[in-house]
Parts: sequence; structure tokens; C-alpha cells
Amino acid sequence: MSLSPQTVSLAIGCGGVALLLFLILIARVQPFLALLVVSLGVGLAAGINPADLPKLIETGVGATLGHIALIVALGAMIGRLVEVSGGAAQLAGLLVDRVGEKRAAVGLALAGLVVGIPVFFEVGVVMLMPLAEGTARRTGQTLPGLALPMCLVLLIVHALLPPHPGAVAAAGLLQVDLGRLIIWTAPVVVVTAAVAGGFAIVLTRGLVPAMVPSLEGDMPAAVPAGDPPLAATVAGLIILPLVLILGGSLATALLPPGALRAALELFGAPVVALLLDVLLCSYVLGVRRGWPRTTVADVVGSALPAVAIVILITGAGGGFAKVLVTSGVGAALSGTMTATGLPILALAYLLALLFRVAQGPTAVAIIAAAGIVAPAVAAAGFGADRVALVCVALGAGGMFGSHVNDAGFWIVTRLTGLDVGQGLRTWTVLSAVASVVAFGLTALLWQIA
Repeated sequence: MSLSPQTVSLAIGCGGVALLLFLILIARVQPFLALLVVSLGVGLAAGINPADLPKLIETGVGATLGHIALIVALGAMIGRLVEVSGGAAQLAGLLVDRVGEKRAAVGLALAGLVVGIPVFFEVGVVMLMPLAEGTARRTGQTLPGLALPMCLVLLIVHALLPPHPGAVAAAGLLQVDLGRLIIWTAPVVVVTAAVAGGFAIVLTRGLVPAMVPSLEGDMPAAVPAGDPPLAATVAGLIILPLVLILGGSLATALLPPGALRAALELFGAPVVALLLDVLLCSYVLGVRRGWPRTTVADVVGSALPAVAIVILITGAGGGFAKVLVTSGVGAALSGTMTATGLPILALAYLLALLFRVAQGPTAVAIIAAAGIVAPAVAAAGFGADRVALVCVALGAGGMFGSHVNDAGFWIVTRLTGLDVGQGLRTWTVLSAVASVVAFGLTALLWQIA
């Protein structure tokens, strides 16, 4: 009895996903290499001409990198300037002082919400952890009780909000305007941070770490340049590119063609908005505060090595997605999921969740899931707002249940002094709660989109 083409494609797709997880989890192959190997294997198994397959993968990688590489790199530069100038610590310290010592965890969570916009999750944790430790010493509160809500908010921002790579890559694969994505994502981020962050404060209150926290060598030395920048200045620099991107999207939707609309669209293009902000940060946080121009250039350049592998993994994920779509495997997987009767929004969330739990990194989970659901989303004929909400659902699934296969789990537990058991009972549970809250909010927004 011969198998139908859809069944064969489905088997190839499931086998490819299983191989990807095996290479990353069991064989410990670097995810970038694993994605390329699996892309080749799936393409060959699906019958793509071997002579055409490398070019197909290159096209997928190029299309993805063309969309996200500049955005991720520029966002990392902004985060590096904010970090090295002392601006992140200044902003976080002000927020803690404003809310008072009794609500210090709230102040640190607010700091995570703002600082997390331009920096990756792990970088934000390292940047803010010394402040959390100092606040714990000053107030007599436990470090996990102060730091875990802050780390959770950093994870929420990282999983859901551009310019972080998972959100940007999903937007590219599903062809969503970043400004529109921010409009729908922002309320989900804020409400999830409030609800899940509040739950984290209650859950971890009085939690005593089992080990001595390890902070040695994690905090980069700031460039000596007198007084740190004002907290309000830092907040404005962080928020500015988001405002410009939103302005460009609103101009396209609301203004008639003309010079004003053209200008707002130009400055609201994500690459242009972030580039302007990098230049402004370089001047305000560096040159104006007495940094030599060579120092400014060194600080900006130092952001790139840390994000290079993230960019490459994201690009390889785009190559994998291209092979899935071209070979028909993606359509078969999407069709099978759709046949379950679950809404596409729920399918996107669950698929990202499964990738997250199975292999760890948030960005890889979001990108892999986005590549699989993209054909179903396109076939469904959703409006632009609902497609944006599918991206939000992917991000929500991508933050679920951080555990021992996730580098973020080890960073958070090591820096807060938690052992593995404490980490699983707190950090893993908190990331799962945040994921469920974010998806619930996304499902509510779906009803009005």
C-alpha cells in the first residue's frame, strides 16, 4: 500500500524536527550547524534537486538575514552603549529608589521592562544583577525574591518585542510590519509583566538561595567618564526607536501620500530608526560625556561578537523554513495541524512551546515554529492584525518552561544562588506562567482584531 504524498511529506517533516532535536540535545551539535545539516537532509529526502538545494538554503538564509541582521546588530549596539555608560544601572537605581525599599522588587521589574527593550535576555540579567544584589544587601531582602521578578520581565520582553531576534524573524517569515507587531505586542508585554511579575514577587518572597551567588567577572567595566547619564535620558533613548517605528506605521495607515508621510515612513523604517538611535546614543552617552571617538567606536563594535552567533542561528532557521516551504513539508505539517481542529493561533503557540521545552533557546523555538505555521497562516487569509497576533502567540510559546536545556536557566540560577531544584520550582514555573498569561491575552485580542 503506497503512502500519499502528504503522508510522506509529513513523515519527512517530523523526521527532520526529530533529527534537529537529536543533534542539538543529544549530539550537542551547535544549533547553527544542526539547522544547516537538517535543512540539507530534509531537502534531499523531499526530492529537491541536489544541485538546487544549496542555493535554496542560501536564499532562505539571505532573505532572513536581510530582514533581521541589521535590526539585531543595531539593537545590540544601543544596548551596549546603555550598558557601558552606566545608564542601565542609573535607570534601575532610580526606579528602585522611587518605589521605595519595601517595593524594591517592583522597581527592579520596571527596570527590566525598560532595559530589556534594547538588550538580549542574558545581557540584561548580567547588567542588572549587581544592582539586585546591592539592593538585597541594603534592604535585607533575599536576592532571588528581588531578582527573579526582574529576570522574568526581561524574558517577557525578549520573547515578544522587537528588536529581539525571535520576534523580528517571525515577523519576517509571516510578512508582518514591525510597527503593527509592536502595536499588538506592547499591551501584551505590559500586562503580562504586571501579572506574571506580581505572581513572581509573591512566589519568591523570602526565598533563601541554597548556594552563594556567583557574580565574579560578569559585569563589564564601565568606561570612566564622570557622572553617569540621567535616567530620563536613558529611558528616552531606549524608547525613541519604538516611537519612530510606530509613527511610520501610523503614517502609512492614516496619512494621505505626501512629504510628511514619506518622511515619517523613512524615519519609521526599523533600520533607519535604530540607526538614528545608535548615532544619538553614541553622542549623548559617549562623545558629549567626554569619551574619545575611538572609545565610542570600540564600545559600539564590541556589541557585534556577542550577537553574531544569534544572527547566524536565526539565518540558518530561515534556511530551514525555506526548505520546509519549498518542499511542501511545511504545507503538510500545517495541514495536519489544521486538521486537528485547533485554531491556528493555538497551534502556533503549542508548536513554539514544544520546540522551547525540547531544545531550549527561545529564538530557535520561535523561528522553527514560525517556519512550519507560515503556510497555514498564508492559506487562512487572515488580516494583517491577526497575522501579527500569530507572531505574538509564537513568542508566548517560545518563553514557556525554561529548564535545564536552556542557557538562561543556568544564568538565572547561578547568579541568584538557586540550586537546580529551586530553579525548577521557581524559574521554570514562572516562565510557564508568563507564557500562559501572554497567550491568554493574545487570545483575547484575537477576538477584536
